[in-house]
Amino acid sequence: MFAWFKRQRRRKLTAAPFPAAWKRWLEANVAMVARLSAEERRRLQDDLRVLVAEKHWEGCGGLSLTDEMRVTIAGQAAVLLLNMRHDYFPHVLSILVYPSFFKVRQQWRDEDGLVHDGWEERDGEAWERGPVILGWREVLADGRHYGDGRNVVLHEFAHQLDFLDGRGDGTPPLPDPAAYRRWREVMSREFAELVRQVEADRETLIDPYGAESPEEFFAVLTETFFEQPVALAERHPEVYALLAGYYGQNPSAWTAH
Repeated sequence: MFAWFKRQRRRKLTAAPFPAAWKRWLEANVAMVARLSAEERRRLQDDLRVLVAEKHWEGCGGLSLTDEMRVTIAGQAAVLLLNMRHDYFPHVLSILVYPSFFKVRQQWRDEDGLVHDGWEERDGEAWERGPVILGWREVLADGRHYGDGRNVVLHEFAHQLDFLDGRGDGTPPLPDPAAYRRWREVMSREFAELVRQVEADRETLIDPYGAESPEEFFAVLTETFFEQPVALAERHPEVYALLAGYYGQNPSAWTAH
């Protein structure tokens, strides 16, 4: 019964005209939208409205959250969902937004085994079965500047897709055993190669942060797939093919409208 009410609420929500102000903010702040077809933009607007309505949004660090912020963040997150079967990032109940970078307490172990405790600045963070946390200034800059390979919203919401099977391991839920075998074969090889390139201090298309772990590799690859698709398809064709199959999209064919 609850599922029926949820579907009815979503149908009513998406049946209403899309607000003109929201359209302006989306076009100004989410540069990827200009590269989508008219049908894709319509679906993105519908998904955006559900994300804005169903998530708990909270401004932190003195930030007064606005509809423009919600639309900008939800619009970028909705790009990931365009051609996927999904339920609007069901494990994400809250989206917390700071004015810019925020600090998190971290523990790390040095080469001698000693544990240290301190603070680290971040522009985004994703918790398994918890919130997505973002810095607004970085969200806005990434959304407006397409093509540099950097998008914190795509990165953190890719983590949430990875978490859907209960494991943040760089492998999101896939349709069958063959898909899992192919994913492990390609991604483990490409991850190891990125680690080697980073350790050798060589320049890479894929952000070196992806060498931190398989889960960061997947999140960084998602940024590259949508932000620099032509380069990724040329230099890492097997990775591109896997991500195109997973997301059901071919951004290397995008053109600005």
